[in-house]
Amino acid sequence: MTPPNSAAARDIYQKIAANIALIMRGQSEATRHLLAALAAGGHVLLEDFPGTGKTTLAKALAKSIDAQFKRLQFTPDLLPSDILGVSIFDQRDQQFHFHEGPVFTNILLADEINRASPRTQSALLEAMGEAQVSVEGERRNLPDLFFVIATENPVEFRGTYPLPEAQMDRFAMQFTLGYVSPAEEVAILTAQEHDHPLDQLKPVASLTEVVALQRAVEDVRISDELKRYVVDLVAATRTAAGVQLGASPRASIALMKIAQAEALFDGRDFVTPEQIQKLAGPVIAHRLVLEPQARFSGITARGVVEAAVKKLKVPA
Repeated sequence: MTPPNSAAARDIYQKIAANIALIMRGQSEATRHLLAALAAGGHVLLEDFPGTGKTTLAKALAKSIDAQFKRLQFTPDLLPSDILGVSIFDQRDQQFHFHEGPVFTNILLADEINRASPRTQSALLEAMGEAQVSVEGERRNLPDLFFVIATENPVEFRGTYPLPEAQMDRFAMQFTLGYVSPAEEVAILTAQEHDHPLDQLKPVASLTEVVALQRAVEDVRISDELKRYVVDLVAATRTAAGVQLGASPRASIALMKIAQAEALFDGRDFVTPEQIQKLAGPVIAHRLVLEPQARFSGITARGVVEAAVKKLKVPA
């Protein structure tokens, strides 16, 4: 497939973003981040208070693309086979037949992912990292477009299991939606007086167009100086005071690719330092593990990343 030029790819982005905006009022930045992760081939973790629209945003994206969408509600009794699938013996032909789990889809909503046990959470590691799963000793590939949107509430701790470092590292971005302005909240009430606007949302992009958008992102230029800037920024988190575990090279790759995607959205065919600085927090911070004493003294992962951005010299 020949990738479309930047103007055509940007048009695909704008169509999807405008369609989501019909549902998600006042969330243009969150929508932009979500689509950047999609275009960069990454996955997203939405962490915010209940009722802010995390699930609605995921559904709006799924309905905007003519692709397969599955939702999986994570609970303490969820098993890995509930995600990956299982072989069932058929009495008629006396053979086992594999029944695919929800992971075999284009867009997977992993709702309240931290409610499942670490064993179940780990079932997604291979899928998110390599777009494949190993079930009963056999490797099975996932579709060309495989995008995970996971949600979790930061205020609920009973019956939850913190995501392990390896799982957090699989998410290209982690960001919040936050509360909208009073005027926008009134507009949301008006839109839902009779029914939910999601019910009328129609696809505006095909699966082929989204895959083409991902190919176009790869053609956005990033200079060697900016690549080194990305690497130095990520490396700075490994030696920062109060950090027990810094960001991995996977963070460097994610930061580069998402910056390429957002440059494409802005109509540029090259990455700028400002885009890298703006994206550093959502891409890097969730991967850091702080020392207990640092957390008690008020140090945050976002603060560590922001300090690294301020300290490092920007390439000329």
